[in-house]
Amino acid sequence: MLRLTEGLKMAKYALVGGLNTGVDFAVFCALVYGLGVPSAGAQVVSYLAGTANSYLLNRYWTFGVRGKRSGAEMLRFVLVNAVSFAAATAALLGLEYGGLEPAAAKAVSVFVSLAVNYAGYRLWVFGGKRQPGRGQIGESES
Repeated sequence: MLRLTEGLKMAKYALVGGLNTGVDFAVFCALVYGLGVPSAGAQVVSYLAGTANSYLLNRYWTFGVRGKRSGAEMLRFVLVNAVSFAAATAALLGLEYGGLEPAAAKAVSVFVSLAVNYAGYRLWVFGGKRQPGRGQIGESES
């Protein structure tokens, strides 16, 4: 069973992810359907647009990290996003190759990205870095 704090983090992550996904999807569709950009190129631009907001919202709000940012943390964030991007792009292009419409393939690829990012952020990028005294509801401060 999930602890209350983990459930809260997941809910916050989902909200932030929804915002990031909305930007990503809107930019992708504008580029593909509005400007005729191929899916692979549109994926790069749209993914970067969604990721730009992700770091700050997830760091400060979702995972409650208050300390100074470090180069190592930024590098871990970039690496997690690179793995996520590769997985999402493989899903997008594979589904498109299989005959799925670009927007539908993009929608499916979003779920791949969300799972990879949450695990990476929670366990490697922002895990265990909350400032003392910043506990969440139901969490004891030992």
